[in-house]
Amino acid sequence: MGTETDDRGRLYLSKDLRERHGERFHVVEYSDHIELIPIDDDPLEGLREAVGDAFDDKSIDELRDEARELAREEVANDVRRD
Repeated sequence: MGTETDDRGRLYLSKDLRERHGERFHVVEYSDHIELIPIDDDPLEGLREAVGDAFDDKSIDELRDEARELAREEVANDVRRD
C-alpha cells in the first residue's frame, strides 16, 4: 500500500488498517525509513497479553515499584564492582 502526506503533513491510513491496528501510533525514525508502531488503548493490557501471565495480579504501581527497586539494585551492584 502506498500513501502520501497532504499539504499539512498528515498521512491517510485506510479504514481496514485502522480497524486492524488502531488509530494511535508511535513513530520510530531510522536513518533510511520510519516505522509506525500501534499503541494499545490500554498499554498495560497489551503488555500483559504479550508476556502472558508474568504480571498477573499486579497493579501498575506494584510493577513500577518493582522496576525501580531492580534499577536501584543494578546501580548499586555496578557501583560496587568498580
